[in-house]
Amino acid sequence: MAKTKTRVHGPGNVDHAKDFKGTIKRLFAYISRYKVLIILTFLFAIGSTIFAIVSPKILGNATTEIYTGLIAKINGTGGINFHNIKKILICLVILYFVSALFSYIQSLIMTGVSGRTCYRLRKEVSKKLNKLPMSYFDKQSVGDILSIITNDIDTLQLTLNSSLTQFVTSIVTVIGIFIMMCSINVFLAIITALVLPVASFIVLIIISKSQKHFKNQQKYLAEVDAEVEEMITGHLVIKAFNAEEKSMAKYNLDNEKLYEAGFKAGFLSGLMQPIMNFVGNLNYAVIAILGAIYAIKGKITIGNIQSFIQYSRQFTNPIAQLAQISNQIQSMVAASERVFNFLDNEDYIDEGTLTTENISGNIEFKNVKFGYQKDKTIIKNFNAKVKKGEKIAIVGPTGAGKTTIVKLLMRFYELNDGEILLDGKNIKEYKRNELESVFAMVLQDTWLFNGTILDNLRYGNLKATDEQVIEAAKTANVDYFIRTLPDGYNMILNEETSNISSGQKQLLTIARAILADPKILILDEATSNVDTRTEELIQKAMDKVMEGRTSFIIAHRLSTIKNADLILVMNEGDIVEVGKHEELLKKKGFYAEIYNSQFEK
Repeated sequence: MAKTKTRVHGPGNVDHAKDFKGTIKRLFAYISRYKVLIILTFLFAIGSTIFAIVSPKILGNATTEIYTGLIAKINGTGGINFHNIKKILICLVILYFVSALFSYIQSLIMTGVSGRTCYRLRKEVSKKLNKLPMSYFDKQSVGDILSIITNDIDTLQLTLNSSLTQFVTSIVTVIGIFIMMCSINVFLAIITALVLPVASFIVLIIISKSQKHFKNQQKYLAEVDAEVEEMITGHLVIKAFNAEEKSMAKYNLDNEKLYEAGFKAGFLSGLMQPIMNFVGNLNYAVIAILGAIYAIKGKITIGNIQSFIQYSRQFTNPIAQLAQISNQIQSMVAASERVFNFLDNEDYIDEGTLTTENISGNIEFKNVKFGYQKDKTIIKNFNAKVKKGEKIAIVGPTGAGKTTIVKLLMRFYELNDGEILLDGKNIKEYKRNELESVFAMVLQDTWLFNGTILDNLRYGNLKATDEQVIEAAKTANVDYFIRTLPDGYNMILNEETSNISSGQKQLLTIARAILADPKILILDEATSNVDTRTEELIQKAMDKVMEGRTSFIIAHRLSTIKNADLILVMNEGDIVEVGKHEELLKKKGFYAEIYNSQFEK
């Protein structure tokens, strides 16, 4: 079974941007419209941190006040001044409240900024999807595109929402705590600051060791997800070939790798907090002993010792936060780079100015040359004239270029050379969105979405009434089977559209094309998934629909195109024969060879 590879981004899976500085610069330029709000966010974050940092020292003053009062009471010289303690506690409550309020405000503002930024990005990505040429989707996997729309933008939003403000508060916390410690005792502050390089060194070692395991974890998670998806979507094939044990063995192998990578990543990352606590406890013991000595000598008050110990306990926390934030910022920049690279792809060319309002349907291919890769031409010199209302069949072996011709007609791809004329005008001269509305295409590969049958049919004409939808279904001979389904036209198709058969799906797509009422109809193996009796019914319906309408029919079963006005026989990108069915059979050429081969024993 072919495996679908989807890039997965998640916690711990840090991709590195190729142009870190350039992406950061572009990202900040992108959110510069919110620069006032971002500045306010940082100011509130700094204010919240400062108020939180000042609080321990004020709390220490309350402790000193109580201690001094108790000593005075024991000596008989006074007592505890509860009025001062009350003022200190009220001041402390106000500081805590203001700190919490500032923190809430900055969080609220940043949530709005990140939400608006990513909302704008999603809109631009959505618009970009509709402007990209088909060649882009030929080269890019669906998984990568989905990853950009979902994972990458979500990563950007999450990091913008939390990590940037955390980065600011962590730096302010380290600097602020050091200043507050220096205001109490410079020597003890320097002793505590020695923990900084030790903690940083430990954090860097753990990150360097655990990072590869986090990446492996996400890699194996993607493989396990792909295995599960294949086992669910391909369960009929697995059953048919008795491959259950083989599938489970592959799944168990990937699952085992995922477990090992997850265990190693979790074990190493889990070491960070205990080790940091151990370093912090050592620092705590040193500060407690030195502080006691200083207090005995009268160089420091009891309350200041308490405040200093609180500061020393908090000093190492921002280091771990900065390490974690740095990973998140790298992920954010890498995600932003992927989004920007997607948005930088060239749009399809739309230089047309003509309207298609009065199009009749005369088409001419003049010296058309095309290759999906410019150095590999597959349509070499295609020439054909199609008059309004004609029914043209295009036949030939697989790979002859039949479907490519109609894709070029709909301007899914740009020609290497030559031109295609619609009513005597180059199709490049028509407005692109109007040109697309001229055609309706029924493909061999059906596409229906999760929703009611009625909504799926109305996709061909969003303004159609229920009566018009039902009439189109009757024309396509699909009304009868719809009414036999649970809820009829209101039956909901599931995401896989597996609750109806392949033939029924194809009937629905034909009805959808009929409802679109196009000026030019294209049928690409449109009856390949239906039985012979249903095919005859559809053929009669399509004959009625194609009356007075230019139509192209691509078919391998040549019995379905006997009544075509003109048959173009293609081989290796060129037209090798042209004529009607009986004429081509009499020539006993390439068409006759293909036709007769379908009836040989």
